[in-house]
Amino acid sequence: MANDRGSCFLETTLSFLVGTAAGFILGVLFAPASGEETRKKIQKGAVKTGERAKESYEKIAREAEKGIKVVKEKTHEGIDTIKEFVDKKKEEITKKFPGEAGKEEQAKK
Repeated sequence: MANDRGSCFLETTLSFLVGTAAGFILGVLFAPASGEETRKKIQKGAVKTGERAKESYEKIAREAEKGIKVVKEKTHEGIDTIKEFVDKKKEEITKKFPGEAGKEEQAKK
């Protein structure tokens, strides 16, 4: 679910940036200005769009890092819980069948 949200955010951001760039370029091309002025406006617009794209990428990267950190923490918590459960069950079995545990250890040797 988090992956879907991140993917949707990325698609929306990219669509916005592409639309912004296309609108800007079309506006500049159809505006009455000299070729030199038009090229300068396109260059400035491209720089701004590049900066926005970089900022969006950095934001997405930070959010992804946070998500990875949360997944790692939850995984470690789950592993610790499973280990505790297994250890508890081992103790219960050892208490119920004290002689069997000794036989098992001897069989391993």
